[in-house]
Amino acid sequence: MPEPDTGKGLLPSGLPSRRQALLLGSYGLVALAVLVDLATGPGSTLSPVLACLPVLASAGTRSPKVPATAGVVAAAGVALLVLANPDVPLAVQLATLTAVAAVTLASTATTLLVRAREHELLQVRTVAEAAQRALLRPVPARVGALRIAVRYLAAAAEARIGGDLYEVMETEHGIRILLGDVQGKGLAAVETAADVLGVFREAARTEPELAGLAERLDTALANRPKGERFVTAVLLGIPTATGPAEVVNCGHPPPLLRHRSRVVTALEPPAFAPPLALRALTGEPYRSRTFDLHRGDLLLLYTDGVAEARNAAGDFYPLAARLATDLTAAEPDALLAQLLADVQSWATDGLNDDAAVLALRREP
Repeated sequence: MPEPDTGKGLLPSGLPSRRQALLLGSYGLVALAVLVDLATGPGSTLSPVLACLPVLASAGTRSPKVPATAGVVAAAGVALLVLANPDVPLAVQLATLTAVAAVTLASTATTLLVRAREHELLQVRTVAEAAQRALLRPVPARVGALRIAVRYLAAAAEARIGGDLYEVMETEHGIRILLGDVQGKGLAAVETAADVLGVFREAARTEPELAGLAERLDTALANRPKGERFVTAVLLGIPTATGPAEVVNCGHPPPLLRHRSRVVTALEPPAFAPPLALRALTGEPYRSRTFDLHRGDLLLLYTDGVAEARNAAGDFYPLAARLATDLTAAEPDALLAQLLADVQSWATDGLNDDAAVLALRREP
């Protein structure tokens, strides 16, 4: 497990340049105050300014020795100014030394506390990463005649786990693929995602019809306690031999099919279908749509973290147009690398939601 930063210098190299400049400016003001104090004569003093040194030293470090050492240096500076300013009342000099000692102790304690909290956070993030790996198993790069790639991009850099989900399974009914997005965030969304994946991994092997698989997922979620979350999802069924592929859309953004001619088609569902856990609102069964997935064709599944990414002007990311023109990679893995880099460049203020993308290509 990596350790938190324990930089030991007054200006740790890991700090951004702007922050380093601010700290340098602060140190410069303290040094200027000391020079002015020495130049103004024995009747006045600016020595209380030296109490700032331990605070400045604690910025950007996780080593308690740094503010403690800065406190010693500040106390020595106060002693020097006491000798240079003999006419300053003793009470003022003692008050300055007391302030330096108190600030040094407080800065050292704060550094220890921050280091302990960061270590605790690091442990939590490590557990979250392990949970994410257990929840979302690695997808094989090749399944039958399909080459597949998956990427997950968190909206927050600190995030490691969320409600986007995906799975790829080879069954006797063909290759079954799921990509979904749980409504909401947090641990409740993760719990719902785990339930969906658990049902899918069992039902994908036993349910011959893709629409029937969607209904089993819906029933399992609808039977959870009231107030639980719904899930938008896309289910794919691709035969291992010849024949058309099949898609069932449960309230999710439609997959995009890019033909070898670079024409992009959105696989809209034959009729509106609600997200999983909400089918009882309409009472209608889930319906599948068939489509041809020829050799060299590429299919892209995505969550709304991609489709709803906005630029500075508030415009949504034009995924279909980009896939037809700018995203030229033919291999799924390279295409997703291009796509996520392009989305991050488009969304200058960052993503508003987590993004999961899955690309597959039928190989010759």
